Amino acid sequence: MNLDQLRSFVEVASLGHFTRAAEVLHLAQPSLSRQISTLEQDLGAPLFNRTPGRVALTDAGESLLPLARRMLADADSVRREMAELTDLKRGTVRLGATPSLCVSLVADALQSFHASHPGIELHVSESGSQGLIEQLAEGALDLALITTPESRQTPRATLTRLPLLNEELVVVSPIDGAAAIRSATISLEELAAAPQVVFSRGYDLRATAEAAFLKADLRPNVVVEGPEMDAVLRFVELGLGVAVVPAMVIRGRAGFRSARLTSSILQRTVSLAHRSDVPLSRAARAMAATIESIAAAMVGQTPGTSSVEP
Repeated sequence: MNLDQLRSFVEVASLGHFTRAAEVLHLAQPSLSRQISTLEQDLGAPLFNRTPGRVALTDAGESLLPLARRMLADADSVRREMAELTDLKRGTVRLGATPSLCVSLVADALQSFHASHPGIELHVSESGSQGLIEQLAEGALDLALITTPESRQTPRATLTRLPLLNEELVVVSPIDGAAAIRSATISLEELAAAPQVVFSRGYDLRATAEAAFLKADLRPNVVVEGPEMDAVLRFVELGLGVAVVPAMVIRGRAGFRSARLTSSILQRTVSLAHRSDVPLSRAARAMAATIESIAAAMVGQTPGTSSVEP
């Protein structure tokens, strides 16, 4: 039994005539008759009582007709769903990113992607790079935007990583007040002495800054510890202290001064990662292309970012 046979059966049953059914199906009548005969042989029962000029359903035909219509409707539904997935009208993308990237690169990428593919459902997970690597390995994410350096722990699955851009970490302060930085540059020693708002331990950005202080044998003056990116920026804006953040985060934001470090310049590489052993869906591939495009556009527009050398 196949769908062509069922379609032929339903058409003959609806029209009560082989010739007219053959015309609707664009088949030669002998071909249509063979399909019906083969279907009857497969089912082991006649489906039509054939009389000159007209056919009528047998009891077996009456029983098969609603089932055949349902099967054809289900097949059409599957075709529509597959077509929608192929045309990116439906589907899901699970994207992970560090909190600092969620408020910069990811926000821009999601806006662009959703405008082009409004039917795709988007799930975003925030975590540090190591947490995102673990989620990729577990199959909980399709794509992840991670930064290096990161934890040296080896993931349980092989990942493909595409470096997107290099980004400098800058020092941000309020525009006015005791914590405001008055110059365009600041030394690591001056930063260590300034009141600082720092991220939670284990946070990628905090680990990078702490490594620089440790190497220079400096101890930072921490006044607030533990908030996430939005809270860090708000605390800085209110004058509680300064913070070390990625250059992209303050792009387009008013209310801050920023300064570059004159020594021990801090940088990170932003990469797009996915599992090497799991093929990406078409929707995930489209999201990856969008992220690459947005990252390329950011290079040069945001001070402190640069392209990654191939």
